[in-house]
Amino acid sequence: IQPPPRISSSVYDACHEVRYYLSELTLGQLEPVVNDPELTDAPCRVLRAAAGGPKANITGFNMRAFQASTGQPRYDPWERNEAWRYQGPYTRWNRLKSGFPGLGIATVAFTIYCGYEYFFLEDEHHHGEEHH
Repeated sequence: IQPPPRISSSVYDACHEVRYYLSELTLGQLEPVVNDPELTDAPCRVLRAAAGGPKANITGFNMRAFQASTGQPRYDPWERNEAWRYQGPYTRWNRLKSGFPGLGIATVAFTIYCGYEYFFLEDEHHHGEEHH
């Protein structure tokens, strides 16, 4: 089976030509492939993407307009009242420090104790000696 003789320049006509060519392949083994809309629409999506056209929006929902409308307002009268959440004792670093009180002192004390034990205390078990 040959593809249709006419090859159009527009993407829309090219999609229909691909579908026409696939519809001619109605042999017994290829019939499930031809009737699968996921496979027959794939060439059209590829051609639309290659042409640089926008992606098809089947819902009609414009995400860019939604994000623009839900962003930070131009003037927020309550902005001054909410500023305390991000300043002073409520900054991210201060909240982290207050989450672990005494961690710095405990780390220094533990390091000093490990050094004292290593240098000044003797090992009383005598693991390396062979007399019993």
